[in-house]
Amino acid sequence: MEYALLIIAEPASAGERSALDFAQALIKAGHSLRRVFFYGAAVATASALQQPPQGETPLQKRWQALAQEHHTELIVCIAAALRRGIIDARESQRYTLPAHNLAEHFTLSGLGQLVEASVSADRLITFG
Repeated sequence: MEYALLIIAEPASAGERSALDFAQALIKAGHSLRRVFFYGAAVATASALQQPPQGETPLQKRWQALAQEHHTELIVCIAAALRRGIIDARESQRYTLPAHNLAEHFTLSGLGQLVEASVSADRLITFG
């Protein structure tokens, strides 16, 4: 079965941890996770400048490992990201900003990616 996830939970929250645990469990069970869409406050997970306090699990690194190992797309809502100062190299150049901070394996894109995932996946699960 093919799954897609919508994450609206705050970074490092119980909701995000649950989403990540669920993602790993469904892959372990032999299911496919094609896309994870980060929306609202959840887009902060994609900031390369994020540093969790000592002793906390760096969830961003776990998402990146999942994306790399299982070819799962980590899509970040571009409107929500720009509002929160999370930007990739292309958008940095477009808006003539001095830097970019989108973490590796995350991609900025629009809500169309969420719609496409909801249509093509067997299940869309929301965590928030």
